[in-house]
Amino acid sequence: MPKLTKRIVDAAQPNEGRQLLLWDSEVKGFALRVTPAGAKAYILNYRNAQGRERRITIGRHGSPWTVDDARQRARDLLHRIVQGADPLDTRAADRAAMTIADLADLYLEEGPAARPNKKARSWATDGAILRGHVKPLLGTRTARDLTRADIAKFQNDVAEGKSARTTKTKPRGAARVTGGKGIAARATATLRAMLSFATERGIIPANPAAGVRLFKQQKVERFLSETEVSQLSGAVTALEAGSKLHPSFAACIRLLMLTGCRRGEIEGLQWDWIDFDRGMIRFPDSKTGAKVTPLPSPAVDVLKGLKRKEGNPYVFPATRGDEGHIVGLSKAWGVVRKAANMPELRLHDLRHSFASFAVADGASLYLVGKVLGHKQASTTEIYAHLRDDPLLALADKTAARIARAMQPQQNTAEIIQHPRAKRGADGR
Repeated sequence: MPKLTKRIVDAAQPNEGRQLLLWDSEVKGFALRVTPAGAKAYILNYRNAQGRERRITIGRHGSPWTVDDARQRARDLLHRIVQGADPLDTRAADRAAMTIADLADLYLEEGPAARPNKKARSWATDGAILRGHVKPLLGTRTARDLTRADIAKFQNDVAEGKSARTTKTKPRGAARVTGGKGIAARATATLRAMLSFATERGIIPANPAAGVRLFKQQKVERFLSETEVSQLSGAVTALEAGSKLHPSFAACIRLLMLTGCRRGEIEGLQWDWIDFDRGMIRFPDSKTGAKVTPLPSPAVDVLKGLKRKEGNPYVFPATRGDEGHIVGLSKAWGVVRKAANMPELRLHDLRHSFASFAVADGASLYLVGKVLGHKQASTTEIYAHLRDDPLLALADKTAARIARAMQPQQNTAEIIQHPRAKRGADGR
């Protein structure tokens, strides 16, 4: 049982099906816990004054907890235990008086270990929402005193813009927090998830947000027509030719149009993931986990026109510096859609458009979902109405033929009139 060091902690690998505990030789009861999903946290096992064995989590490995900081915290806790204190009881008392602001900090610090399958990008979004909306409106409230009415009022307040503000971040930059029903529903959902975490930890007895209905978000899906695709592509080409659009951004946009991939997947694409021989991209991770995406020939042509940057694994390396992948696609996209006269078009609409063309050509929703990497069939159902397009074309063609047959026909055949026979004396 060696002394825990940064090297040992970084090298620790999870065990399949059970957690791994690496004990420290220097401080009794101090250990690193590694979950089957790979989340690492420092813990302390101890016995309280009644001889009951207990375990307290010190914190998740990483900022702010290094192995040395966590070991010192374990020493401090053991010192208090010798004096008769029970850290878990003390923590329980502290959490009974915990404010929403304190709970938000705890959730962002310890939540990733409790939700190991949640993506880092999702945690970053949660952090922005908690800091931008929850803390300003509810931060000083005690978590245990929060009611369902408070949650409903919070949603209304965010929708009305009571948390909206603009904060200067640098000489020419600013961070904007906006209101509206969409962000209000998203913020309330994040708050509900945080309160669910608090319930699991015993900080609050029940989740007051559980029965609050979220604002219905009206999703407007935008699909490009063939004419609009040509218009958009022409704008990209013209901007690139005029040196108003970096070639990497132009290639990114073309790949988004040709593959149906998500923006983050293309921005962070690495050469090692691409199998040119089999025509596919093997993403080791994505929004829905590892997946394989078909790589059509036009997309291969785009990729083969790019140069690899030595020492950088990314297809689109950062335009500044030697490490990382490209950033700033949103700003470049603003220039493109303005030039294409499509100010409302989102980057994600390129993914929708790829799916719409596939469905309109008669592809099944199942296959479209497979190409897009949807985990649930219900996600692909937003394109279900597009299946009517080929059916409508068939119906139009058939009806047109029937309509032609229904038109009155002019009879051009010669009409021969026979002379009436003379009647006899008997009238016959």
